[in-house]
Amino acid sequence: QRQLVESGGGSALAGESPTPSCTSPTLDFSRYSIGWFRQAPGRERGGVAEISHDGDIKYQDPVKGRFTISKDNAKSALDLQMDSLQPEDTAMYYCAAGKFQVQGRDEFRYWGKGTQVTVSS
Repeated sequence: QRQLVESGGGSALAGESPTPSCTSPTLDFSRYSIGWFRQAPGRERGGVAEISHDGDIKYQDPVKGRFTISKDNAKSALDLQMDSLQPEDTAMYYCAAGKFQVQGRDEFRYWGKGTQVTVSS
C-alpha cells in the first residue's frame, strides 16, 4: 500500500494558482517532517518546501514568496499552494515524509509517485 498519494497537478497558465495535495491512509503527519520536492526534465530532484512535525516551515529560494505549504494533521493532508506560477515551475512534484539523516544529508523514508504540473506562458 502506497503511503503517500499526490493529486491536483495538471496544466496551468502562468499566473494561475493550482494547489497539489498529498494525503496518506497510514501516516500520522503530526509525527513526521513532510515536504514537497520537484524534478524537471533533465534535472535532478530538488526540494521545494518542508514542514516539520511541529510546524516549522522552510522554503527553497526559487519559490519563496510564491508557494505556500500547509498541512492538516487530522486529515493527514499536505497542500502546496502555487501562486505566481512561471514556466520554470514545470516539473513532477513529489510528496515525501519521514526525514532522517544519512552521513549528514537529509533523506526521506516515504515517497509518493508524484503529480505533474505543467506551466504555459
